[in-house]
Amino acid sequence: MDTSFRETSTLRRVQDVAYSHLSVELDHLYMEDFLLGEQHLRSRIEQVAPWFETAVRTFEARRPSGRPRVSTCFLVDDYFSNLIPPAELLPMLREAADKGGVRVDYVARESACAQYEGVEVAAIVAGRLVSVPVEGTDGSRPPVAESGWLSNGQRSPSGPAEALRMHAWQPPVEAEARQHSIFVDVQLWSEKDGERLWSCPMLAAVWQLSRLGLLRDHGRTIIQPRPLPEDLPAEWSAMPAVIQLNRSAAPFHGYCTLSLLDSRFLGIEHAVRVILDQVTQDAEVMTRVVQRALQEGMRVAQDVTGRIAYTFMTDF
Repeated sequence: MDTSFRETSTLRRVQDVAYSHLSVELDHLYMEDFLLGEQHLRSRIEQVAPWFETAVRTFEARRPSGRPRVSTCFLVDDYFSNLIPPAELLPMLREAADKGGVRVDYVARESACAQYEGVEVAAIVAGRLVSVPVEGTDGSRPPVAESGWLSNGQRSPSGPAEALRMHAWQPPVEAEARQHSIFVDVQLWSEKDGERLWSCPMLAAVWQLSRLGLLRDHGRTIIQPRPLPEDLPAEWSAMPAVIQLNRSAAPFHGYCTLSLLDSRFLGIEHAVRVILDQVTQDAEVMTRVVQRALQEGMRVAQDVTGRIAYTFMTDF
């Protein structure tokens, strides 16, 4: 695994990571889903399996130069709830995956997308947000760093009711809309008693950046996979951010990502793309990833959202 440091043109040291060609997320379940038992988990994996097999075949067919490296991962929600300890959940997941014929290479903790080993991961990403500039904005809304809200355009004017009655109502406008607007306003966090609670879309945006190998803190990679501990702890907070279950797995990070998700996550992932379109990326890291992919005969999009694909599943 290549995790070396490289000197950039500005003498800033940037850590490299190893890459698969594709990182596939095998569904996303809440802790409450795991409480339904192994049979429910197995049925979910059996639903994912044909989509995963089709995606891998399609990906391989488009790259005839050689068999691409594909890794799989599973994100466990230990941020909003912590109902089942690792010692119970991980064996259940592995057994269900084995019976369902799907390999799970890595398991990640969602709480590590918020904070990990003293690094405020979500706050780093939030600090790189640059809101979409919209013509005619009057500055009445506080900046995203204060409000915790991010949109993909211009909101409807707001103000006292009397003032609004003097002017015709104006609808929100999506930036760079095609004919008509699809306006989205995303809450990035809430606060209670001085504690910040990150939203699902914000954590999912961090998760995508992590899988793409783009997260850095002063040039250093924040999240790297670690081996499965021999003795599983009682608390998720004692687990690594990403646990490698399969010793022969391809690298966790991918040039591109594919997420196989239940259709209930469609709205969240729309919000994720709104966020990622407004996150300023580390130019050195982005350039390095493009160069490494080209060396392997693979072209990746210049923008982050162009490297992310989805399949939304439902019972039919």
